[in-house]
Amino acid sequence: MELQGKLIPSFFLGLYVSLTCPYAQRTWIARNYKGLQEKIKLVPIDLQNRPAWYKEKVYSGNKVPSLEHNNEVKGESLDLIKYINEHFEGPALLPDDPAKQQFAEQLFSYSDDFNKVNYTALMSKEDVSDEVGAAYDKLEHALSKFDDGPFFLGQFSLVDIAYAPFIERFHMLLLDVKKYDITKGRPKLEKWIEELNKIDAYTSTRRDPQEIISYSKKRLGVARI
Repeated sequence: MELQGKLIPSFFLGLYVSLTCPYAQRTWIARNYKGLQEKIKLVPIDLQNRPAWYKEKVYSGNKVPSLEHNNEVKGESLDLIKYINEHFEGPALLPDDPAKQQFAEQLFSYSDDFNKVNYTALMSKEDVSDEVGAAYDKLEHALSKFDDGPFFLGQFSLVDIAYAPFIERFHMLLLDVKKYDITKGRPKLEKWIEELNKIDAYTSTRRDPQEIISYSKKRLGVARI
């Protein structure tokens, strides 16, 4: 296999990402937290100008993220962060507690609905709906379930990684576009964001906020109301 003119060995561990994609950011954070920066190399893909070799030789789905490992390529961000946690060394990102594991699966399942509510609100010309408030109230309640830390399962886990890139963007965009502050009246969520920003594995993946706002508004076709 060749990548941009360079021969890639069969044992190459490549994590293909877009540096502005929240789905890809999930896997990037997991890779960082596990301490795999030297073992799993980032390969940035320009989604506006996807190279032909990516679909033809790497991932037929032609989406990011994807991970090339053991001569196989896997996709889908939630599946990938679980795969990275299970198949590589480093700190565990899911607790052994069955109650916490069950709650984690509930929150993974809810994440797509949560994202859809937010994207719909951002693309709407109306004010923020009660549905958006209910979505953030649900997260506030979820953050109250375990009292052994500020994160969804108490300690930092895959659940936080699943939500972090999206809440990062929605927090900025809803404030910019709709003048809606997701943390108002939600102290647990505010604390979660504060503690998240102390984790290098996450903060090292963040882009300039204005770049994210500009890129996201253009992609979603939204403007300040």
